[in-house]
Amino acid sequence: MHQLWPNQSFVKVHHVLLVPFSLTINLVAIVILPRGKCGLSKNVTRYLLAMATSDLLVIFTEVILYQINYHYFPLCFLDITPVCSVIAVLRGATTDCSVWFTVTFSFDRFVAICCQKLKTKYCTHKTTAVVIGTTCILFFMKNVTFNFAYEPGEIFDNVAWFCYPKSSYFNDPGWVVFDWFDTVLTPLLPFTLILLLNALTVRYILVASRVRMGLRSLSKGGNRNDPEMESRRWSVILLFTISGSFILLWLMYVVDFLYYTITGIDPSDYSDTLYILREFGHMLRNVNCCTNTFIYGVTQTKFREQFKSMVKYPVTIIVKLFKQ
Repeated sequence: MHQLWPNQSFVKVHHVLLVPFSLTINLVAIVILPRGKCGLSKNVTRYLLAMATSDLLVIFTEVILYQINYHYFPLCFLDITPVCSVIAVLRGATTDCSVWFTVTFSFDRFVAICCQKLKTKYCTHKTTAVVIGTTCILFFMKNVTFNFAYEPGEIFDNVAWFCYPKSSYFNDPGWVVFDWFDTVLTPLLPFTLILLLNALTVRYILVASRVRMGLRSLSKGGNRNDPEMESRRWSVILLFTISGSFILLWLMYVVDFLYYTITGIDPSDYSDTLYILREFGHMLRNVNCCTNTFIYGVTQTKFREQFKSMVKYPVTIIVKLFKQ
């Protein structure tokens, strides 16, 4: 374990504050979005629900079952080797799904805005369900492999405790390739895809907007309001805020990975400064799991209205009971 004990308290406080905040806002999204009163299409609603659910599961597996257990409840049943290996699988699967749902959502919006012929076939609630289900199955199957990467750290009274990576994990060519494949798959490839999709989307919108404005300027006395451009503008705002926050919050984590991979430094040998930056990168990665609902609230007026109605509803019920 790293020797920088004073900064461990910072990590503990972060996790304690993150859990109730993230649980609350993701549950709010899961309650509000299925009602279908936020002015979003069915496929967009399904993607947002999938992201909120996966973010909720990341907080449960990564922060509660792993981080909080590590800092506050050492040597509990969660540290038994079969249990912690299952937790490792779930941590990887939920994190992968959380990241790749952002990618699939970005691709769905790219098709909806830039590929009008493909839009009618791809941007449907049935296709969305297939994409979400397939993503979950594939990443769960991929992360099951990690169950075979660990061995017990200690054995007490014939009970295996802790999950230590096998020595072959760092030397065996198969495991080395798999470790690179895992890191490229999440989050390096999503980074590249999101930046590419956003760049193509911006380019298409700028060109289409110039053409549309030119055509509308030729129609004299026409209504200056353009519902199509307004709808497209809000879709772009939602897309860019979600994908942009993902890139910013994962950036330090990616930089840390590239640093210790290129330099060959073991993270356990980091200096105090590098250790703090590494922990901060992990903290921002976890914060990514509670930003989407905040983004909905900032960018979507109808979502804010639904949230206000949900907050007022129990107060209204209590007032009516008192009056009776």
